Amino acid sequence: MKIISKKNLENFSLPLPIYSSVHIADAITKDGEEFSIFIGLDKKYTEQLQRLSLDKTDVDLQNNTGDRRRFGEGSYEDWYRKDRTPFMLIHKRTDALAALVWFGPKSLGKKSIKFGIEEKDKEQTYWHTAVWRSYPSFRGKGLMKNFTLFAMDIYEKKFSGLRFWAGMDNKNNASVKFSLALGFKADEENSDLAANWLVVVK
Repeated sequence: MKIISKKNLENFSLPLPIYSSVHIADAITKDGEEFSIFIGLDKKYTEQLQRLSLDKTDVDLQNNTGDRRRFGEGSYEDWYRKDRTPFMLIHKRTDALAALVWFGPKSLGKKSIKFGIEEKDKEQTYWHTAVWRSYPSFRGKGLMKNFTLFAMDIYEKKFSGLRFWAGMDNKNNASVKFSLALGFKADEENSDLAANWLVVVK
């Protein structure tokens, strides 16, 4: 997927005010499908996110993430207060949320909502979590790698000196393989493989 950046990338700071968004790029696939990339979600797309997170037919999402509790049953406002910065990929023809990635300060190795929250965040502001999702109609189309790397690059430029980490179920082979393709490496010290919790760092 080819990504064409806009020229407004210096005109904002992160995180954005809740329910605001900035159109930062357009993208096109090899087969001509067109997308827009935004930082932030307005209310229309948070409603889409809630519906997608509650979709019981999306077995991969339900089995491998805590998004049902996080976005479907939980409060987007509460989640956003954790200084999260979401990037969304929108399919232009249908105005559908195709994929979502987000970043934010979070202690290295802290378990996600799927695995149960453990200790409180420590003062480790240089560690920022990285999370990625694609939705059923858009999976397997080669969208995620370039989109995620582009979002990481934009985010990293706003927070000098940060390091990324991601946590996942080590049985989720697709996510593990994808993290390695993004340049992450396994962090055995902060993983809990007995509980199937794998931490990768970049």
